[in-house]
Amino acid sequence: MKTTLFSLFLIVILSSCSKNIDYSPEYMAQTSGRYLYSQDELIEIYYNDKKLFLKWRGADNVRPVILDEETFFVPDMYKKFRFVQHPETQKRYLSILSENPNDPITYDYLKVDDTFKTPSMYLKTNEYDKALAGYLEIQKQDSTSVLLDEREFNSLGYEFLRKKEYQNAINVFKINVALYPESDNTYDSLADAYLHQGDSLQAFVNYSKALEYNNSNRRAKKFVEVYKKKTKKTD
Repeated sequence: MKTTLFSLFLIVILSSCSKNIDYSPEYMAQTSGRYLYSQDELIEIYYNDKKLFLKWRGADNVRPVILDEETFFVPDMYKKFRFVQHPETQKRYLSILSENPNDPITYDYLKVDDTFKTPSMYLKTNEYDKALAGYLEIQKQDSTSVLLDEREFNSLGYEFLRKKEYQNAINVFKINVALYPESDNTYDSLADAYLHQGDSLQAFVNYSKALEYNNSNRRAKKFVEVYKKKTKKTD
């Protein structure tokens, strides 16, 4: 409780110290834009009436505390940032400032083009191949990344299924299979989507795969048995 009150007090003090900077058009053009906060998340910097604002995690019009032309503090993140440019690549970054003023400048969040998309952005625009490529790269760098969640992909797939958007559901479940190829649940869900679409052969293929990883999967076992009986009768 004391820590929370102190933090609130500090934010109020800092907010009262926020400076009014007369940003030049050139400087605003150089620093505004989108910065890669994580492999699947962006911070957007923009200016309105020469006042600096952020968009982050669905929140618009986030107003930081301006410390000087290049430096600002974001209470919601409890971080101090500085606009920096890499001396070799000339690329622009947001640098997180350390409490120790003697620490070297770090190049933390790269400014990306307006056309840049994160994997989740590709997912929202139904560009599934590009979304998968992005997620696989995240997984390659960190297999335990919080940006990857088998349950979330599964929930999204079933959301499409409830809307009867079967191909979208199949594409999302395929991503989950590619990310978690040893999970019987991913194959089970993909089989379910194919079944709803009317493709019993692909349903059989994926239910069979689910059984390879979990032979106690009753739904998969029942479907595979029934399918085999039907195909034998038609032979």
